[in-house]
Amino acid sequence: MSLPQFYIDDIIKRAIMEDINYVDVTTDYLISDDAVTTAKYVAKDTGVVAGVDIAVRVYQLLDDSIQYEIFKKDGDAVEKGDIILTLTGKTKTLLKGERTSLNLIQHMSGIATMTNKCVQLTKGTNCTIADTRKTLPGLRALQKYAVTVGGGLNHRFNLSDGAMLKDNHIDAYGSMTNAVKALREKIGHMVKIEAETRNFEELEEALNCGADVIMLDNMSPADMAKAVEITAGRAKLEASGNITLENIAEVAKTGVDIISLGALTHSVKAFDISMKIAL
Repeated sequence: MSLPQFYIDDIIKRAIMEDINYVDVTTDYLISDDAVTTAKYVAKDTGVVAGVDIAVRVYQLLDDSIQYEIFKKDGDAVEKGDIILTLTGKTKTLLKGERTSLNLIQHMSGIATMTNKCVQLTKGTNCTIADTRKTLPGLRALQKYAVTVGGGLNHRFNLSDGAMLKDNHIDAYGSMTNAVKALREKIGHMVKIEAETRNFEELEEALNCGADVIMLDNMSPADMAKAVEITAGRAKLEASGNITLENIAEVAKTGVDIISLGALTHSVKAFDISMKIAL
C-alpha cells in the first residue's frame, strides 16, 4: 500500500505551518545560514518502524537540497540502538524539521508496532487484525497506512466505504431488519452491510435479514465461540470491544474472522526515536 505524494505533502505542510508559523525564534537567531551538519535517527526501543519516507519528506519540503540515507525501511523490525536513517544538510533545516518529523514517524511506528504485536499473538488462527475509524482528525490515512505496515488490515476509511448499522442507527430507525431492507433498496451492489449485535437474539436477526458482516460487540470469548457455531459461515464475524493484548489470542481462537481495535490508532504509545546531531 502506498499513499499519493500530494496527499502526504498536504498533511506535512499543515503540520510544519502549525509548528514553525513564520519564524523559529531559537534556530533563526542562533544558527548561521551556512552551517551544515549530519544527524541520525536512532531507535530507543524494539518494534516495527513506519513512516520513514514521511519523516524524510518533512526536511525535503523545508529544503530540497537535504541529503539522506535510509537504513531501515517501513515494516522492518528495529532494536534499541539501531540507526534508522541519517540526514545531511543545513543545520537550520534539521533543527526546524526535527519535531514535526519525529512526531510523525514515532506515532506511525507506534501503530505499526502495536499492530504487529496483535498479529503475532493471533498467528495460527484464521483471524485478521483490523483498525477502526477511531483515528486522529487529519491523520487517518497515515494511521491506517501504519496499520498495514504492522501486518493488519483496514476497516472502513470513511462513511462512504460501507454501511455499518451501529446500535444508535438501529434504535433511531426502529429495527435492524427494516434498516437492512431499506439499505438494500438504495445502495449499490458493491456496498456491504455490517450490523452490530450485542446478544444472540440480535445475531439471529442479523443473519435472517442478510447482513454481510456481523459485529459481536463486547461479547465474552465463550459467547463469541457460540456465535461462530450459530453463524456457521453465513456471514463474516467481527469481534470488537474490550479486546487487549492479554485476551486477543483467546478471542482469535473462538473462530471469529476479524478482530477490530480502536486502540491501534486512538491511544497507541509513540515508538521512541531520537534525532542526534553529529558533534
